[in-house]
Amino acid sequence: MNKDLLDGRLLFAIPKKGRLHEKCLELLSGADIQFRRANRLDVCLVMNHPIALVFLPASDIPSFVGNGDVDLGITGHDVILEAEMQDQITEIHRLGFGKCALQVQTLENGPFNTVEDLAGKRVVTSFDVIAGAYFAKVDERLNLTGDNRTKILYVGGSVEAACALGLADGIVDLVESGDTMRAAGLHAIATVLQTEAVLIKSNVPHRAHHAPLIDLIASRIAGVVAAGKYVVCEYNIRRQSISQAAAITPGRRAPTISPLEEEGWVAISSMVEKKNIANTMDQLVKIGAEDLMVFHLDNCRV
Repeated sequence: MNKDLLDGRLLFAIPKKGRLHEKCLELLSGADIQFRRANRLDVCLVMNHPIALVFLPASDIPSFVGNGDVDLGITGHDVILEAEMQDQITEIHRLGFGKCALQVQTLENGPFNTVEDLAGKRVVTSFDVIAGAYFAKVDERLNLTGDNRTKILYVGGSVEAACALGLADGIVDLVESGDTMRAAGLHAIATVLQTEAVLIKSNVPHRAHHAPLIDLIASRIAGVVAAGKYVVCEYNIRRQSISQAAAITPGRRAPTISPLEEEGWVAISSMVEKKNIANTMDQLVKIGAEDLMVFHLDNCRV
């Protein structure tokens, strides 16, 4: 691509593959960021905004954003810490997908069942910075020094095989569902951190004139994320039960209450967290609510 085509455009880094890629594409679609990506090209132009999307390995995105080479990016919170770029970027929004835990794991029937048991032994990981900092604190607490300190060994992949192959006494690796961990005969003995995808911007932007566009895109993305968390619940209920109903569905600010043609009845509309909607509907039915309906949101601003 001709470099001149990028002049004046906000550069937005997106993971080019892996666990975050598909969700990022859904997020961009929900925020009405329209683009066509030619096969094998890692840079493409957005058609309805002065933005260029740059598809990069997720592990590289914190450095590109932190150094101001690109203006916005999406990557994992864990990736930022591993790249040691947390002081050079701002996490604008947590995005609610790519959630997993970075955990210390050992063989299920092995001798190491606590972090203290594992301290001073061999730990294999792809997150040697985070794991090194974590076990440095454990070693310090246990007064382990010199050759007695925990040995952090880096491998680029297939970390879960290290214990079975005799390469490690424990590992530090990401766990989403836990299926891979259990299949390898491992169990978690500690959680180092919880992580998910985050929208980030540089603390040292090289293109300050993009600030309004960054705010606009961040607002749109926040709307898509919020829409994924909430549904709209509508129902009819007797007027004398309004206070009970409002306590069950208080909404973001307050429920919307409208009179019905039938005397003594009102219609109530309220935003409810999606994860709580089934219990909320059960409670509403108990106080006499009728004609309950739930509507999913494509986008919102809250």
